[in-house]
Amino acid sequence: MKNSAFSNFKVFAGNSHLELAEEIASIMGKPLGEAKVAKFSDGEIAVNIGETVRGVDCYIVQSTCDPVNDNLMELLIMIDAMKRASAGRINAVIPYYGYARQDRKAKARDPITAKLVADMLVAAGADRVVTMDLHAAQIQGYFNIPVDHMLGMPIITKYFKDQAQDNLVIVSPDHGSVPRARKMAEPLNCPIAIVDKRRPEPNKSEIMNIIGDIKGKHCILIDDMIDTAGTITNAANALKDLGALSVRAAATHAVLSGPAIERIEKSAIEELVLLNTLPIPEEKRIEKMKILSVAPLFAEAMSRIHTNEQVSKLFD
Repeated sequence: MKNSAFSNFKVFAGNSHLELAEEIASIMGKPLGEAKVAKFSDGEIAVNIGETVRGVDCYIVQSTCDPVNDNLMELLIMIDAMKRASAGRINAVIPYYGYARQDRKAKARDPITAKLVADMLVAAGADRVVTMDLHAAQIQGYFNIPVDHMLGMPIITKYFKDQAQDNLVIVSPDHGSVPRARKMAEPLNCPIAIVDKRRPEPNKSEIMNIIGDIKGKHCILIDDMIDTAGTITNAANALKDLGALSVRAAATHAVLSGPAIERIEKSAIEELVLLNTLPIPEEKRIEKMKILSVAPLFAEAMSRIHTNEQVSKLFD
């Protein structure tokens, strides 16, 4: 990339995923902007932007991952600081958009936190959001500003395509991931299968049935996120018990909370392919994991936004 194309933009980061932010900035030919994001003694977020942003295209890279509330507040306060410093455009780059799972009223008196966070970002002063693999695509409609919804699927699909393995079947671990499985199966030229499950309570799932032919095949489970890993490991074990030759899994967001690592290690999953939309600490990195970087895709998207080029070409 030519640095001259980015003469009037700056990339900043909160504390959620400095490694990814530095990689993105490096690809774009810039150092990270100077910003001190710390805390007062009572836990309040303290932000100081250490360089001018007047009239500048600003990109704030911040995943709203654990600790979710701290990282969300860091992002909101950084946006507010830049708005008050007369930044040209403020682009919130959120590789992992937290609070997205509550995206509708599934039952009486449920909140819609995905909409609440969208309102907060707009109220703080964001001009655009760049994110990846929202829990539900319709969350884009909760914003009254442009949203560039990047897809992690092409990165994952390319990885498996390069391995050129025959006799594949792409498996959706639930009905919600069926469109994702279809999109992955098409370039790999293979069929799909669906795990029919029910969820008796949050973070718990129970396998009911496998729809499709998986016996004697190499299965790849695909999902948008892995949190406690109950869904993906139960599905993997069921596939293996029902005659799958091998089971691998892939997901965009590696939340990996609670018993996730222990479940993955004990499961039938032979390889777990993850994207680095949120940090994966060393103590959670196990031999089964393969971590792919989203930095080149985000860097390209951000450069296209800055130069007013098409971003839609990156969705393929």
